Parts: sequence; C-alpha cells; structure tokens
Amino acid sequence: MTYLDSRQSWIRLGAIMALSTLGGAGMWSVVVALPFVQAEFGATRADASLPYTLTMVGFAAGGILMGRLSDRFGAMIPVMGASCIMGIGYILAGMAPSLMWFALVQGVLIGALGSSASFGPLMADASMWFLRRRGIAVALAASGNYLAGVVWPPLLTVLIGNWGWRVAHIVVGCIVLVTMPLIALMLRARPPVARIVPPVAGAPVPRADRPLGFSKNTLTGVLGFAGIGCCIAMAMPQVHIVAYCGDLGYGVARGTEMLSLMLACGIISRIASGFIADRIGGLRTLLLGSLLQGAALLMYLGFDSLVSLYVISALFGLFQGGIVPSYAIIVREYFPAREAGTRLGIVLMATLAGMAIGGWVSGYIFDLTGSYAAAFLNGIAWNLVNVIIVTTLLIRAQGMRGRAVTA
Repeated sequence: MTYLDSRQSWIRLGAIMALSTLGGAGMWSVVVALPFVQAEFGATRADASLPYTLTMVGFAAGGILMGRLSDRFGAMIPVMGASCIMGIGYILAGMAPSLMWFALVQGVLIGALGSSASFGPLMADASMWFLRRRGIAVALAASGNYLAGVVWPPLLTVLIGNWGWRVAHIVVGCIVLVTMPLIALMLRARPPVARIVPPVAGAPVPRADRPLGFSKNTLTGVLGFAGIGCCIAMAMPQVHIVAYCGDLGYGVARGTEMLSLMLACGIISRIASGFIADRIGGLRTLLLGSLLQGAALLMYLGFDSLVSLYVISALFGLFQGGIVPSYAIIVREYFPAREAGTRLGIVLMATLAGMAIGGWVSGYIFDLTGSYAAAFLNGIAWNLVNVIIVTTLLIRAQGMRGRAVTA
C-alpha cells in the first residue's frame, strides 16, 4: 500500500516535474519567437502579442477541462492526449501561412488542448501525494513550468538563429511527441491512502461548506480575481523583456538571457516558497510574494542600464516565483480534495487570463506611448489590487481561527 510522503510520491513528483518542463514550452516559445514572427508578418507589437494572448487564454480555459478530466480519470490520460495534440500543434505552427493561423494554433492546439495539461492538473496531482511536505511538493511541481523557461528559450534561440522560427517549432513538436507520452505512463497509479498526521503549525481551520465565511464558488471567484491582478502585473516583464531589450538597443539575445535568468531565479523562489508555505500557510506566502513583486516592478521604472536590468530581472524572479503555487496550496487548504483539480483549474485560469491580458495590454500601451513606462505603472496598479484582496482574506482567516480557538 502506498502512503502520502512516500518514496513513490517523490518518484511521481520527479515525473511531474519532467512533464511540466517539457509541456511548459507552450508558454515560453511564443515569447522568444515574438520579434521574429512580428518581422516576418509585418505586424505591430500589439498584433504580434496576440499569439501569446491566445495561448494564455487557451491555457487558462484548457486548465479547467484538464482539471475535470484529472479529477475523474487521473492525471495520466489527459496528459498523454494533450502531449500528442501539443506536438502536432507545434508542427502546424511551424507551417503557418499567416499570423492569424499561427495565433489560432498557439491558442487552441498548443495552449488549450496541449500545454494546459502540464500545469494545473499536475500541481493538483502532486498535492494528493503529500501532506507534511505538500507545500514543497506543489512548489516543485510548479517549478517545472519555470524550468521550461530556463531550458527552452536558449534552445529556441539557437534553433531560430540557425534555421529560423519555423524549423524551431517543428523540432519542439517532435521532441514533445517522443518524450511526453512515455513519461506520462509513470502517472498510472491513483492517489494513495492518507496516514493520520498532526495538523501543520499555522494551518487554517476551514469549514468545508463556508471556507473563510464564503460559499465555495464565491471564494473561488475571489481567488480568481486576485490571480488576475497579480498576473497582469507579472506579464509585463515576462512577456516583453525580450522586446524591451531590443528597443533599448541591447539586442534580443540579451533579453532572452534575462528571461532565462528571471525564470531560473523563479525556480529558487518557488522551492523556497514551498518551505515557507509549509510553515506559514498559503495566504501569507501569497501576500509576501505579491508585495515583493510590486517592489521589483518599481525598480524597472527607475533603472534601464544593461547591468541593472540583469539584476532586476533576477530579483523579479526571486520575488514572484512563489505566487502561483501559493494558489494551489490555498485551494488544498480550503477546499475538499475531490474538487482540487477543478477548483485549481478555475483559479489558474484566472491567473493565466491575467497573463494574457497583461501581455496584450502592455503591447497596446507600448504602441500608444512608444515606451514601456506606462505599462509598468499599469502592472503596479494591478499588483496593488492583488495585495488588497489577499490582505482581506488573511484578516478573515485570522478572525475565523481566533473564533475557533475561543469556542
């Protein structure tokens, strides 16, 4: 019999990280290709951002579908199917005769029906196999997405530099088709039997029917709106740092290096946030990450030298990497396990919608103003919205815990 926090749990987590890294190509390849796609099709910056926006919209919507399928059939089936669709999507994207074709393939095949299975459903699956180390397990599962941002951009830069963005997409499609279905076979087992474990220090005292005093659907919606705010802010550097460096005269390659550095530091942040969440809970970890993310965005407004951009990009990764995994931990703290995949899919849909909106709006603001200064200010404002919402939820959680102790 398999138990929580067992050796098999850690082996499964390794497979989840590998799948998340491979499937995460769907989020980052379009960022690296953006300047080249824009140049080939003669598009504006806003129009060239459309493929990314549709990818994030598709990724968000597909996360709910994949979450429901994972709740019903387990993680293996949706991941295997999605990886095949994603690989075919990359091959078709490499043959795109127009920007709209490219954008639609990115949104539907790569985003909605492909890469979406490698994020939220896998985070939810990892949370089912751990209790004492749930925070670090979820953080590691989510780190695969950022590890993808470390691995794929340099590889794509080499492929694009030597053979063009079309060949690069076809190569990615072949890699996905060969590797992901085989690794997905390691997810055959269903969630294990729980042991009786004392509550984690600082853990919430939830009511299954009224978490934090809300209905379950209301709390899901509140968390989703908070996710939109933090991820509109997050999208500005992540989506446009490559183009931003090109505009400043530093070159696309320097921007790609900054993106990889940002995401590498994000991995460190995600792992650290897992340890932190195991001690202070998901809400406090989310608030900490959001406050630090806002501070990094302010730094981008004040400095634009090459060295300072490398430093700030590293800090941005260190500050914000734990934000999205915190939502997965919050969902597991306040909702029943049988709803984890679906609820997390909805919340992550909102965060990805925020990324999609933030990526497009930043490009639109650039087209209007000729610079990214106003786009950074827009991100800071939305980040403040997130801070206000999370602070309010934390106050409610503390109040309910106090009443529970008094009772």
